[in-house]
Amino acid sequence: MLEKTSPASFDQARNKKGLFVMLVLSILIVLVFIISVNTGYIRLTPIELLKTMFGSGTAKQELILFDFRLPRIVISVLIGAGLAVSGAVMQGVFRNSLADPGILGINAGAGLMVMLLISFYPTTAAAPVFLLPLVAFFGAAVTAILIYSLAYKRHEGVSPIRLLLTGVAIAAGMSAAMIVLTLKLDPDKYKFVATWLAGSIWGTSWKFVLSLLPWILILLPYVIFKARVMNVLNLGEQTATGLGAAVNREQFKLLAAAVGLAAASVAVSGGIGFVGLVGPHLARRLVGPKHQLMLPTAALLGSLLVLIADTLGRWILQPSEVPTGIVVAVIGAPYFLYLLARTKS
Repeated sequence: MLEKTSPASFDQARNKKGLFVMLVLSILIVLVFIISVNTGYIRLTPIELLKTMFGSGTAKQELILFDFRLPRIVISVLIGAGLAVSGAVMQGVFRNSLADPGILGINAGAGLMVMLLISFYPTTAAAPVFLLPLVAFFGAAVTAILIYSLAYKRHEGVSPIRLLLTGVAIAAGMSAAMIVLTLKLDPDKYKFVATWLAGSIWGTSWKFVLSLLPWILILLPYVIFKARVMNVLNLGEQTATGLGAAVNREQFKLLAAAVGLAAASVAVSGGIGFVGLVGPHLARRLVGPKHQLMLPTAALLGSLLVLIADTLGRWILQPSEVPTGIVVAVIGAPYFLYLLARTKS
C-alpha cells in the first residue's frame, strides 16, 4: 500500500530543502567573495590576503583591500539583496511575474533624482552621500505612483501587461530626460552619468556602505516579517479580504518597502536591471512560492548574481572594467525575453 504524505510532513520537507538551498547559496557567496577580493589589477595571494585581514599586511595591501575592494564587495552584496527582494515584493503585490524595479521604471525615477541632485554640486564627490538614498526614494515613489495611476482601470484593476507596458514607457521617458540633462553637464559629470547609466557600482567607499546599510537592515527584515501577509495577498484580493487582511493598507506598506529597497540600492549602484526579475524567479524554482523561504533565497541569489557580475566585470578587461549592469543585462535580458514569451496576456 502507498503511504500518504501529510501536509505537515510535506511542509517540513520543503522547509528542509529551503534551508539547504540557502546554506548552499551562502557558501557560494563566501567563495565568490574570496575570489572577488583577489580579483583586480594587483593580485593578493591567499597568504597576503590573510595577513592583511589580520593587520599584518603592508600599507599598500591594506589600502587595496580595505579602501577599494571590501567596500565595493559589501555594496554588491547589499544591493543584490535589496533589488531582488524589491522585485519579489512587486511581483507578489501586483501578481505580475514580469514586475521588476528596473523594467517598471522605478530605478529610472530614482536615478533621475540622483542625477538632479548631483548636477547641483561642483563634483560628484561633493554630493551628500547620506542624502542620496532619500532623494532616490522620493523619485522612485513618485514614479511608482505615476505608473500605478496610469495602469489602473476602475472596473478592471491593474492587468500585468498594462502595468508592464506603462512601466517600460515611463522608464523610457525618464531615461530620455536623463540624456537631455547630460547635454548641459561638464565633462566630469557627463562621465559619471554615462557610468551610472551603464550600471557601474560607483559608490565604492565605506561612506556609501553606511548610507545604504540602514535601508537594507530595516526594510529587508520588515519584508520577510510580512511573508505570511504576502502569501495571503497572492490568493487574490477577495480571498485575502475574506481572511481578514487589510489588502490596500498591506499593499501600500509592502510597495513602500520595495520602493525604498530599490531606491537606496540604485542610489549607490547605478542603473542595474534584471536582478529583481531573475532573483525571485530562480528562488521560486528552487524553494517554491512560500514567501518565508522564497524571500531570503531571492536575497541570497540577488547578492550572488551582483557579486559574480561585478567580479567578472573587473576581471574580463583588466585593467579596465566592464560595468556591472552590462554583465547582469547579458544574463538577465535573455531570461526576461523567455519569461515574456511564456506570459499569457
